[in-house]
Amino acid sequence: MSLVALRRRRLLLVLAGAALAAPAAVRAASGAIEIWKLRGCGCCDLWARHLEAEGFATRLREVTDLAPVRARLGVPPALAGCHSARLADLSIEGHVPALAIRRLLADRPPWVAGLAVPGMPEGSPGMPSPEPEVYEVFVFGRGGRVEPFLRFRGETPL
Repeated sequence: MSLVALRRRRLLLVLAGAALAAPAAVRAASGAIEIWKLRGCGCCDLWARHLEAEGFATRLREVTDLAPVRARLGVPPALAGCHSARLADLSIEGHVPALAIRRLLADRPPWVAGLAVPGMPEGSPGMPSPEPEVYEVFVFGRGGRVEPFLRFRGETPL
């Protein structure tokens, strides 16, 4: 079996394990995902619906400026997305798939403060598209550390 096939198999096993652990992980991160969005932004509402369909509770808050919210949540400016969110002590920036949130909740390194999908990739949760883009979900944390976490095409992990 090729190295690529082994890596893909390992990723699928990890994601399957995260999906099975999802209800416990969601319960462990008590409370709703609090989402700050700009007034009138429809894709943020669609992202909240994606999370709700995956078992997360959400609470939307409309604001006129996301910069102070991002600063308070510790989101690096280079990782800015469409909206900002918080689940317990985890910051979530942009159109992060529920699967990535579950995976991080199931096995979170101590240095990680949040997840981010910069920009607004076509086909990501909340951004429907017939031709979804490939995009990266990043983890970020202490000391400005940023690392790739998972890669998706639309809502499908790669």
